[in-house]
Amino acid sequence: MTQRLIYVVGPSGAGKDSVLQALRERWQGAPVAHWARRTITRSVDAGGEQHESVSESVFENLLQSGRLAMSWQANGLHYGIRDTELAPLSLGHCVLVNGSRTYVGTVLRLWPEATLVHITASADLLLQRLKARQRESVQAISDRLARRVDEDLPARAIRIANDGPLESAVEMLHTALRLRLSIDPVCLR
Repeated sequence: MTQRLIYVVGPSGAGKDSVLQALRERWQGAPVAHWARRTITRSVDAGGEQHESVSESVFENLLQSGRLAMSWQANGLHYGIRDTELAPLSLGHCVLVNGSRTYVGTVLRLWPEATLVHITASADLLLQRLKARQRESVQAISDRLARRVDEDLPARAIRIANDGPLESAVEMLHTALRLRLSIDPVCLR
């Protein structure tokens, strides 16, 4: 069975959540897809994606009890994907994960056939988007922009520039996934 894990990474402000949400709205039927919900030690009030907000102690308990299939730290927060979020893979469904560039090596070791997607935008646009979120201090934004791990991404990664209209980035990703996963065009309109 073809591996249907789609692991999406990119710098903060690249628009991963927006691209994934728009792709979700146009995904139709086959193969069935599941958008994994992240567990994060960040308040729900902070904005962004719909995530499961937990304290650091709850996160540590989930990690120690083996209920997180993936976990990483970035930007002072703990992120995880519960094992139940990846269960649809065993049914042959696609599972899309909004992940971390620092965790790519682990993903490719555990799921060697995973499809890796890298969404990015120009440095100026990243800065503009991060400021507009109003979630972080100027120093935190500078720290996020200074993280450079893109060089470690394998050549086989699907690369999407989200510098223009959102629909353009979604269309590029849609086309690339359809080709990579050999999906009937009718299923992804």
